[in-house]
This record gives sequence, structure tokens and C-alpha cells, in this order.
Amino acid sequence: MRLIGLAVVLALGLLLAPLAAQAQPPRTPRIGVLSNGNPTASNPQQEALRRRLRELGWIEGQTLTFEYRWADGDNSRFPVLVAELVQLKVDVIVLSGPSAMRAAQKATNTIPIVFVLLSDPAVGGYVTSLARPGGNMTGLASQYEELITKQLQLLQEALPKISRVAILQQRESSPAILSAAETAARNLALTARTRVVSQVSELEGVFKTARSERVGAIHVLPSPVFNAHRKRLIELAARYRLPAVYEFREYVEDGGLMSYGPSIVEMFRGMASYVDRILKGAKPGDLPIERPTKFELVLNLKTAKTLGLTIPQTLLQRADEIIQ
Repeated sequence: MRLIGLAVVLALGLLLAPLAAQAQPPRTPRIGVLSNGNPTASNPQQEALRRRLRELGWIEGQTLTFEYRWADGDNSRFPVLVAELVQLKVDVIVLSGPSAMRAAQKATNTIPIVFVLLSDPAVGGYVTSLARPGGNMTGLASQYEELITKQLQLLQEALPKISRVAILQQRESSPAILSAAETAARNLALTARTRVVSQVSELEGVFKTARSERVGAIHVLPSPVFNAHRKRLIELAARYRLPAVYEFREYVEDGGLMSYGPSIVEMFRGMASYVDRILKGAKPGDLPIERPTKFELVLNLKTAKTLGLTIPQTLLQRADEIIQ
């Protein structure tokens, strides 16, 4: 009898096991977000990513969850933060900037990575080519090197008497962008003073020196660190009365003088389509890297007035947006 009873229990177990497996809810995909900012600051880029994913049918907390890791403008934190995401076995990591890219590249070659980058990722050694990235990385890249000359031309048009400009770079940013900026300055007959900083605490010294050297303007090269601390840059430009040109409109919205470049919000929105396709089975190495097609000139007339500048009408007419 005991043997019969044991056989019945085993048989029931075998019958119920598939049912129990079927009853388990499907695993919710997890997106690891490696951010240069912090959770308290307004972040329209991350909101654009989330909103577009919702439009594609991914509902946060239901069909998708996010694991955020914040560097708060400190690049040295990226290796530890990305290691945490790898340990969590997230399905995709989204990030921006070369420092985050390098940390992620060292941490994993299997978890798909979707990036926003302002330099050529092939030149940086992150992918094989724009058309066929290969490996586990893909995303959007603006190849900012090509925009540098246009930025300086617009700065010259806004400040016709300018002869000297300070080029400000964050140390871990792309060397190709700095080289392009220095070449563009020479070609436009501008005397350039290159200033490379590692820490945000060094910024005031740069502006103070630029003012004492009678530099006409600051050309702020793209950097996720600078973007995370853009209000500090804008504050220093106002204090030392130095016109500055920036990468994104967010700087001008916060009080900077002018910007020319791609819409970073639209680039983050574009990341969502990569995440969507990867979660549905696509391999990142097979997804071509997109380049932005929309570039915008944004001017802040209130800041210009504070600096005692009169922006030429020809430049105002070409602006995509003027902040009064």
C-alpha cells in the first residue's frame, strides 16, 4: 500500500509540475540606466526615453522595470555602477558619454548596450562601423567633430570683434573633438587657449584666467560631466562676463548665451526604438548606428543683454528658438 501511495504522489507531482511552471508570471525585462546626473535633478533626456518606450507599449512597473545608477557628474564612479548592473543581469544597459562607454565595454561583452555619443564610436574603438557595429553595442552618435566649425562660425557672427577664444574640455572627453576645435579655430583666424579640466572644482580657475587674458568667449566642448553641472558653467560665465557657446539647448534654457547642436532629448527618445527591438530579439551588433538629422540654434537674448551684447539680426533670423 505504501508503494501504491508513493506512486500516486509521484504521479500527481509530475502532473502538477507543468501547471505550476505555467502559473509562474513571465519575467519582466529590466533596463539598466547608467546616468551622469542624479535622481533629484530635472532630466528631460530620461523622461524622453521613458515616454517613447510607453508609446511602444512598454509600461514601467508592469511590462518593464528600470534599474538606475547615478554618477552625479563623477566619472570615477562608472566602473562600480556598471558592475552593479551587470551583477543584476539587466537585459539592456542604456548610457551616454565616452567614460560610461569605456566602463561598460570593460564590464560586459554580452549584455546589450544602447548609447548616445557625441563623437564617432568607430574612431573611439567601441564598434566596428556605423553600418555594422558588431559586438554588444549600438545607438546614436552625432560625430560632433563635424559641428565644431559651425559652432565657432556662429560665435564669430554673434561677436564680430572676437579674436581669442578659450576652448574648454573635460579630460575624459574625445581627443578627436578637441583636435577638431583647435583646427577650426586656426582656420577661422582665432587664437585659441585650450583648457582641459578633470574636476568641476577647476572650472572657476579656467573662467578667471580667461577673463584676465581678455579672452573674448568660451567654447564649451560636449561632455556629460559638463551637462550634469551646466548650471555651474552658466553661473561662472555670467560672473566673469564671458559669452559662451554650448552643445545643447538645455544650457541656453538655463541661462547660457547660445547653443548649436543636435537635440539630445530627441537622441534619447531614439534610444527607445533600439531597446524595443533588442527586447524583441534583435542583436545590437546588427542594428546600424543612427545619426541625428535635426540641429538647432538657440539664443538667449536676456543673457545677451546682461553681457552687453547685441546679437546681429541675421543671426536672430536663423535661430530655431530665441529665449527672451
